[in-house]
Amino acid sequence: MSSYHRNPWTVLFRLAIYAVAWLALTDAEPVSWVVGAPVVGLATWASLRLRPPGGVRLSLPRALSFVPFFLWQSLKGGLDVALRVMRPGMRVAPGIATYRLRLVTPSARILFLNTLSLLPGTLSADLRGDRLIVHALDATEGEALHAEIARLECRVAAMLGEVLVTRQQ
Repeated sequence: MSSYHRNPWTVLFRLAIYAVAWLALTDAEPVSWVVGAPVVGLATWASLRLRPPGGVRLSLPRALSFVPFFLWQSLKGGLDVALRVMRPGMRVAPGIATYRLRLVTPSARILFLNTLSLLPGTLSADLRGDRLIVHALDATEGEALHAEIARLECRVAAMLGEVLVTRQQ
C-alpha cells in the first residue's frame, strides 16, 4: 500500500474538500447525498491515484498571508480595467509580453498562471516550456509589468514553500 493511503489526514483532507464542493454545488440539499456520497468517495480515490501527495507543501499560515495580497490584486485589477473602459483618456496599448518562469512544480505554476490574470490588465495567454506569454492592456510599461509578474511569482513561491530557480536566457 502506498504511503499516501496510510496517512489518514491526506485522505480526510481530500474527502473534506470534495464534500464541501458537493455541498456548494447542491445547496446542501440532504437528499443529494444519495448520489453525492459515492461521487465524493470516487473523486477522493481518483485524486489519490492520479495525483499522489508530494511536491508542494501548503501551510495554512502562508496561505492566509497570501489572501490579502490576492484580494487587493483582484480589486486593483478590476478597478484598473473598469477605469480604462469608462475613461476614454486612459491609455490602452494592448500587446504581448514574455516572462521566463522560475517556478518548477506544476501546482505552483497553475496557481501562478491563474492568479496572474487578476493583476491589472494582464492575462496568461500561453505557456511554452518555461516561457509564459502574457497579454497586457498596456504593453508599453514592459519593465513595470515584468516586475509585477516577478513579485507575484515570488508570493506564490513563498506561499507554497517553493524555491525559485534561476534560468539561463
